[in-house]
Amino acid sequence: MNAIDVGIVSVVPSPYQQDIFHALANCEGLFVSVYYLEHESPDSPWPRSALRSFERVLPGFWLSIGGARFHIVTHSPKLDRHDVIILNSLTSSLSQTYLRKRRSTQKLILWAEPLRTQSTSLRRATQRLLTSPIKKSDAIVAIGSWARSCYQRQFPNIPTFNIPYHCELESFLTRSTKPSSETSETIFLFCGQIIPRKGVDVLIRAFDAVVMAGAPARLLLVGRRADLDEMLRPVSAAAKGRISYEGFIAPDRLPEVFARADVFVLPSRHDGWGVVVNQAMAAGLPIICTDAVGAGFDLVRNGVNGFRIPANDPAKLVEVMNFFLEDKQRQSKFGAASRSLAAEWTPQQGAEKWLMVLRRVMAQDANPTSV
Repeated sequence: MNAIDVGIVSVVPSPYQQDIFHALANCEGLFVSVYYLEHESPDSPWPRSALRSFERVLPGFWLSIGGARFHIVTHSPKLDRHDVIILNSLTSSLSQTYLRKRRSTQKLILWAEPLRTQSTSLRRATQRLLTSPIKKSDAIVAIGSWARSCYQRQFPNIPTFNIPYHCELESFLTRSTKPSSETSETIFLFCGQIIPRKGVDVLIRAFDAVVMAGAPARLLLVGRRADLDEMLRPVSAAAKGRISYEGFIAPDRLPEVFARADVFVLPSRHDGWGVVVNQAMAAGLPIICTDAVGAGFDLVRNGVNGFRIPANDPAKLVEVMNFFLEDKQRQSKFGAASRSLAAEWTPQQGAEKWLMVLRRVMAQDANPTSV
């Protein structure tokens, strides 16, 4: 088959997206160009990383429209030269204009997390307006099986595949896990923005109940402070004394933080994916997440390396936290299962899945049953 020239439009050079883009660029038979809409996102303060020769940030700015950030690109690249365009975002002038003017011989793939249910009529109308061009896609590559099922329901006539985020995990895999006998205390770790959408308030309430019951537990919070002070207000003094907040930590330092924990918790009310679950798995941690976390459906095997529980349910979270508190050997067993599963989630394996999909789409044989 001839080489495939691929153009990818994404929002920001986040570490987990760059990992898969770099792996794709190393695939024989692909020419890859990546166009980012901005250098960095205001709500995700990753340090800027060096861009490779096939990556560039487009000039422009963003506006808030109906609660969404819409990017205005002031000088658009020539997308017509690519055989395939992969859109990771529809909230830009570039994406919306391209969808209406693309060449009929060019293939279009939407690569996306599940659409989030909007809370106001303005936001719902804005989402409908921005996502209506999805019906023009030649294929949808969903980020996770949860996202895939959502898009299959909404767009049953478009071939839909499942390729979640595959990120670099070597620094997590090679770091030793903490021996379960090292201390009688169990450290629960949360990593992410400390905001209601991430369910940190639910976690803090559950942790308060665990501490008040006399359990030897600690809670380690990592991420942008945001609403932490408000969430801590109703918490008992005993629980506050067992909560450590370490602020935002750069990605290259996360492996050492994860290595200090015993159990990872992501209690989100909505998380389209959640790359921290990939990282916790590679770090050899049992994982507790909600059924509103996309990564939970692909990375968490109930009763094997963790549990998926209902979102916004502190009582159920207490129950599962106690499951690991009652027997530290469970922590080791579930953690070992996590680390074993992580070997299947390298950027190279993700790139191989992408290559298979690209070839099928170019051949107009987009049968998604085996991907």
